[in-house]
Amino acid sequence: MALKIRLTRQGAKKRPFYRVVVAEASSPRDGRYIERLGTYNPMLPKDDENRVSLNGERIQYWVGNGAKATDRVAHLMAIAGLGEKPVRNNPEKAKPKAKAQERLREQEEARQAAAEAAAEAEAPAEEAPTEDAEEKTEA
Repeated sequence: MALKIRLTRQGAKKRPFYRVVVAEASSPRDGRYIERLGTYNPMLPKDDENRVSLNGERIQYWVGNGAKATDRVAHLMAIAGLGEKPVRNNPEKAKPKAKAQERLREQEEARQAAAEAAAEAEAPAEEAPTEDAEEKTEA
């Protein structure tokens, strides 16, 4: 019997309210559950203390007995300080691919070369007046 800590939807149409429950993995989303562990009201502001209320002691009991939290419940537990924030599925997926990384390297090298060329162009311009000033002082 696989157990999950998950959300069941309550409330009216377009006014959701969720209960955090522990249920069998095979039972329907809003079906039979074993125990109610808390509530989640997404309609309240994020800084409201009543947005998420969890019974930490019972959650730890069920996690100790093998219940797995869904992604959303694991996130809510992390906010409440009852667990670690879940790792995203594939953080490498958002990184640019090989060709895009090569293109970015080439652009960066071109920028550096342009900056060096601009620095070299400015340096002789600054030195030239100093040479002219030295020639005038000699004459």
